[in-house]
This record gives sequence, C-alpha cells and structure tokens, in this order.
Amino acid sequence: MEHKGIITLINPNQIYPPIAPYALDVLTTALEAAGFETHVLDLTFHVADWKATLREYFQAGRPLLVGVTCRNTDTVYAFEQRPFIDGYKAVIDEVRGLTAAPVIAGGVGFSTMPFALVDYFNVDFGVKGPGEKIICDLAQALVEGRSADHIPGLLINHGPGQVTRVPPPVLNGRTAAAPVPVAAPVPVAAPVPVAAPVPLSYGAVGHYESRAWQAETERSYTRRSGEPYKIDNLRYYREGGLGSILTKNGCVYKCTQCVEPDAKGTQFARRGVAAVVDEMESLTAQGIYDLHTTDSEFNLSISHSKSLLREIIRRREGDLASPLRHLRLWVYCQPAPFDEEFADLLAAAGCAGVNVGADHVRPEMLDGWKVTGKGTRYYDFSDTVRLVELSHRYGMLTMVEALFGMPGENLSTMRECVDRMMALDATVTGFSLGLRLFPYMDLAISLAEQCDGVRTVPGLQSNNATRPIVLKPLRKCSSPIEYERQFMFDESGDFRLVCYFSPDLPEAPGTVGSPDGIWRASVDFLWDHIPKSEYYRVMLPTISGSSENDNNYADNPFLTSLNRQGYTGAFWAHWRDREAIMSGAGALGELAVEAAR
Repeated sequence: MEHKGIITLINPNQIYPPIAPYALDVLTTALEAAGFETHVLDLTFHVADWKATLREYFQAGRPLLVGVTCRNTDTVYAFEQRPFIDGYKAVIDEVRGLTAAPVIAGGVGFSTMPFALVDYFNVDFGVKGPGEKIICDLAQALVEGRSADHIPGLLINHGPGQVTRVPPPVLNGRTAAAPVPVAAPVPVAAPVPVAAPVPLSYGAVGHYESRAWQAETERSYTRRSGEPYKIDNLRYYREGGLGSILTKNGCVYKCTQCVEPDAKGTQFARRGVAAVVDEMESLTAQGIYDLHTTDSEFNLSISHSKSLLREIIRRREGDLASPLRHLRLWVYCQPAPFDEEFADLLAAAGCAGVNVGADHVRPEMLDGWKVTGKGTRYYDFSDTVRLVELSHRYGMLTMVEALFGMPGENLSTMRECVDRMMALDATVTGFSLGLRLFPYMDLAISLAEQCDGVRTVPGLQSNNATRPIVLKPLRKCSSPIEYERQFMFDESGDFRLVCYFSPDLPEAPGTVGSPDGIWRASVDFLWDHIPKSEYYRVMLPTISGSSENDNNYADNPFLTSLNRQGYTGAFWAHWRDREAIMSGAGALGELAVEAAR
C-alpha cells in the first residue's frame, strides 16, 4: 500500500544506561496504522557522530514532519541539577538546518513545561501528554494542505514568545476553555481606553485535564528489534537491562509533588488487556525477558491490573511454549491498594520485584501530600509494612523509597522515617532528599503563590542561583512561557533549576538563607545515623564527590558496570552486591541470583 508520506521521529537522549524511547514505538504504531511511513533516528547510540547521522539521513530523504521526544528535562536529582534540554536544543537546531519539514516536540519531560519548551526549542508544534492521536491529526493536515489551527490539543508556535494551545472540544464534561492568551495586549493609539488583560488561569493552559482522549488504548504497540530506522528494543535490553510496558496512562490521584496527573492526564486511559499481553508476548519472544511497568503506579486501578495479570497467567500456564514463561516483571506500586490476591497474581505472572513509593511514615507528613483527587490521604505506613511482608512471602524482592524535604520535614520526622523503614528489612531501602520543582506540581503552584512575585520563600534553592529565588504565580505572568521558564532559567536566561528543601531540616541559618545553599548537614545525618553495617542494603543521597554509590540514574558508574557485565532487571535488585559487581568479580550474591531467575 502506498504511504501518505514519511514521518521522522528522533530520540535525542544520550544518557546512559540507555532507556528505550517507548513513546516512539507508540507513535510509530499509530502513524503506520494511519498510512504513514515512519522512520526513527535514535541518537542514543550515536553519541560521537550524531551530527553526521542526521546529515546523512536528511540528505537522502524529505520527511513530511519531524517529531522529537523529550523524556526528561533534567536528572530530577536535587543535588545534581543537571539539565538535558540544552542537548535536545542542539539536536533540534541541527535538524532545522537540514530540513524544511515542520518539527513537533513531546514527551513526559516536555509536558511538564510545554509552552516554554516550544519557545526555547523554536519548534513549530508541541504536544502535552500522549501524542499518538494528535501527531496523526497533524500529519493528515499536512498531507491535505490544511491549517493546523484547529487540531485539538496541539501547541502552535506563532513566533518568539507567542505559543498557543488549541483546546479540546470537551474537557471533563465541560465546555473548553478559551485559547490561551500569548501575552498581555499592547495598547494602540485610540480614543477609547484599553481593557486590562485577563489574568491567566491554570485551566486555560490545560492544567489537570483528562488526556485519555489523546491515547491509543486498544491497539497493541508494535515493538521491534534489529530493523533499520526503528527502535532496537533488544539492543536496549542488552545494554540497559530492562524492557518497558505500559498498561495505562494518566493518574486520578493528586500527590502534591508529582507531575504525572498534569503531564499525562487526570483520568486512567486503560489499555486493552489482550493488547498489552500481546505486546509482552512479542517482547519476550524477542529475548527481552525483564519488563518494567511505565504506568504512574501499576496497582492504581487495581481491578484492571489484576485482569492483566490473570491473562498473563492464563497464557503462561496454557502454553508450555509461550515466551511469557520467561517473563520477569518489575512493577512500580503505591502502598495501597495491595492485597494478598494481588501479591499471589503478581508472583504467578512472573513478577520479580516491587518498587514501592511509600515516601514517609508520619501521617501528618503524608496528609495533603499523598492524596486522591479529592485531597484525602489513601494509605498509611501499615500499608507499606503489609506490602513488603506479602511481597517477600510470595518470593518477590522489594525496593521501598522515602522522600525527605517536603514542607514540615525536620530532624525528628526524618529520624523516625529512617528507623521505621529500615526495620522493614526490604531488599533495598532508598532515601532521597529535596524536590525538583516543576511548574504545575501543586507544591510548585503553592510556593509561587507564597512568593507572589515579590519575595522568596525559605527552602527555595538552586545550585546556580546568584540571587534569592522569587517565583511569580501564573496569574501575574504575561504568558505561560514566562510562568514555566522561571523553574528552569534565571532572569538572564541561564540555567537555574529550582528545587525545594524544608527549611526546618538540621541546617545552619546561613545554608537555609542562601539561595544556593547545600543541605549538607541533612545528608551527613543520614550517613551517620545509619550504621555502616547496614550500608549494603540502603541507597542514600550524596553530594558531589562524597560517594560513587548514589541512586541517580544518569551516567551512574554502578549501573554502567551492571550493563557491561550483562546483568538484567531492575538495578536495585543487584544493589546489595554492588561492591563485587563494581570490582568486576562477576559473582552474584544470593539476592541477585534470585532476581535473575
């Protein structure tokens, strides 16, 4: 069948260990179904020659449209604060010099600040949230020579500082908001007064919308290995240790530090069970045995998750030759819901490990933080205890994570959290400190309101700050670009990633009062409070140069050692054996062997 045109999708990510750009498989599936030939240029494996790779490709072909995925804006690690978007921009600038085709950007990282990034990248279009429906609509409009001005959900670049979004026709059952104003109106010479500009609203920029309508949920995404101009999933598995699987998009919860309900949407877009398991079967048939869920959390919408696990079990037990019999599943979960039936199904489906984002033990810390869409807390620490006990009973490893530094955190709350979580005896316990702020987190919105554009708030910090960090709420900004940019750039346009650390932590006043203060005393407390004999089973935050064993993913020496030696599965499953692995001894500890079975 003759195709309508070529769509070129680019992965600019060059961080190691490599993570397959799942989104490009999703987009490729949708575009091919819509009649477009789709090429993927994956620059992850072209760190040294990415420019030559781009030049060679565009000299030979003329695509109709170029898409660029931006999975992460930075490491999201409060002590490192390393941006990635400058590298993405370098790729996009190179592309713009090689082709006249319009460029569209998207991805989860992009979706955290889409207006500012359309402007910064100087791309023609952008998508916030799932992009498979919108990119097909755009490609079809280009084929037909139609304007893109009426494609629902599309962000359109009208020039420097002027980005608008076409609102969906219906948002959560109500009439769509008016198009986002791009800037305050400029008065013209006229005898009549000019009305004051209407303040921007979060609804107008698409904050906390359902994006389920944007996602393809019934079709099984096509996952390939070893084909030219497609994602090589098997290579990613061999060099990165994990494959990925999505069972649903979006999240109905409203945790105050999380970007996903805004970036991915406030409703679950549940994928068809058969479509998901078909995809898992395809991946395992290709030799990709370790699959990690990419849902916000696998156990939210637990009835759907149980149905999916039952289908995996049915196929595993019904066909002795099924490649699903080799499946090792790794899942992200919240502490609740998680009952014994769920644990039993996970184990029977081949789950090797559960990563649980418990975050804290104190109820007053979790209140208003880990909440449903209605603002009520949905678990307590007893749920975390129960999850770990059930997981271990059914032979699954566990990684329990805590997050320190939210408002109200102090030495007492941090000490209690460490003590109670270490007592769980999870396979690995991880402690993180500090929060990277993104524009549409509830915490970020609250802090911007407290600053009100005129003052700083104790706890706002950036390693690159040269003056107090003063945020403006959206209603005081001339455009969503201005609002979003302040979380990534300073007034001069230099990178200044904004983070937050509770000012009640055990730090000197000079640290808390400095916009670039480093919460070193809090890090030292964690390292001193936990006995050295327990270091083997804990991940702790590190300050540059203090330890090579940090739990940041990007270019991590331990992770790259794992991959060089052929280890697969979630990296934390091998954490207890890291010294032997880093030394190249090649001997797996008991837990790592168990995880690889």
